[in-house]
Amino acid sequence: IETSVLANTHGSALFTRGETQAMVVTTIGSKREAQLIEKLEVAERENDYFLLHYNFPPYSVGETGRMGAGAGRREIGHGRLARRGIAACLPSIKEFPYTIRVVSEITESNGSSSMASVCGSSLSLMDAGVPIKAPIAGIAMGLVKEGDRFTVLTDILGDEDYLGDMDFKVAGTSRGVNALQMDIKIEGITREIMEIALKQAKDARLNILGQMNQVICEPNTSGSSAPKTTVLKINTDKIRDLVGKGGEVIKGIMSASGANVDVNDVGDVNIFAGNQESFDKAVQMVKDITISPEVNKVYLGTVMKIVEFGAFVNIMPNQDGLLHISEIAHERVDKVEGHLKEGDEIDVKVLGIDRGRIKLSRKVLLDK
Repeated sequence: IETSVLANTHGSALFTRGETQAMVVTTIGSKREAQLIEKLEVAERENDYFLLHYNFPPYSVGETGRMGAGAGRREIGHGRLARRGIAACLPSIKEFPYTIRVVSEITESNGSSSMASVCGSSLSLMDAGVPIKAPIAGIAMGLVKEGDRFTVLTDILGDEDYLGDMDFKVAGTSRGVNALQMDIKIEGITREIMEIALKQAKDARLNILGQMNQVICEPNTSGSSAPKTTVLKINTDKIRDLVGKGGEVIKGIMSASGANVDVNDVGDVNIFAGNQESFDKAVQMVKDITISPEVNKVYLGTVMKIVEFGAFVNIMPNQDGLLHISEIAHERVDKVEGHLKEGDEIDVKVLGIDRGRIKLSRKVLLDK
């Protein structure tokens, strides 16, 4: 069992048991990269924020064949089983606002590769820092039965699967079972067989979890390769400023920072970046554009333009306020140019904000 075997991935693990091996890689993306699923029964759509893909190349069993020919029944079935075993322990989208993709590549197989995928996925997710509720492992149970005599096998090989009477896969944590799948070649099994199989599966699962926990037992919190995300709340009247004409402002933020930025109609700004530097830059750029000045607060501003009725003063990025001629000084001001010129830095106080228009005063800060 190894983790962090691939340097440039968010999370990776190599799980080997006997002659069965799975290389599992976890990639974390933004919520907008979720898989959109359209339902056949009703005109509804839903987003799937967890994807688990299982690949079983021909070379894993010593055969030749086409690579990447598309998913067959095996890939789909085994992938769904492994996904069910893992999904029960994933955090909610509110607790972990990312899309998660896990890819299990089977490099050799002479046993249950789907259960190896469950073990490898658990390790890989923790290596990526995903806060799963508990480590997960899986085991395949077999059965040899003749008349009333039977033996339950633990961790069956390929021949035991092919020649035996049962393939019973059990995936779960130390506290319970997450997923089950059973294939039998006989008419049925008794309660006694089921109880023995579940008991042996639990013992085997706990043994595997013990081995896994020696390598990694909780989510990694120090991974620098993990992406960063946050949601900023802005006033709805600032959405237009953030987006800009034809989206030029928000596109400029993404181009300059390298982060993904999107905003919805209620003012939620989702920021997703692959590293801390890109993340911090995007957050600051969004704040600079969308931050609103506070009434009665004093700002150091720059005179941007002189007009007959006053001056426009920039008090923060993309935020200009009007300093009316009557608010420049206590005495009567006939010409603005006699007191101010473009480029001057002056202290001003925000008197109020009316429909986005900022009213400033300088005289309230001056002694009479």
